Amino acid sequence: MSRRKRNLRRVSLLVTAQTWYHLQELARMDGHHDPGVVVDKLTRERMLLFRRSGEEGRHGHS
Repeated sequence: MSRRKRNLRRVSLLVTAQTWYHLQELARMDGHHDPGVVVDKLTRERMLLFRRSGEEGRHGHS
């Protein structure tokens, strides 16, 4: 990893054993060791989906 500044925050998540297993599997399939990267990626993708659906809803109801 580079030494550039990153906008990171440390968080703790409480998840079920099954969710933890799935996060680890997703991280492995994506080539990462850290399930935190998967959480970040899933959150980013979900927010983009919400933003797209929100824009369509506003334009469709005018």
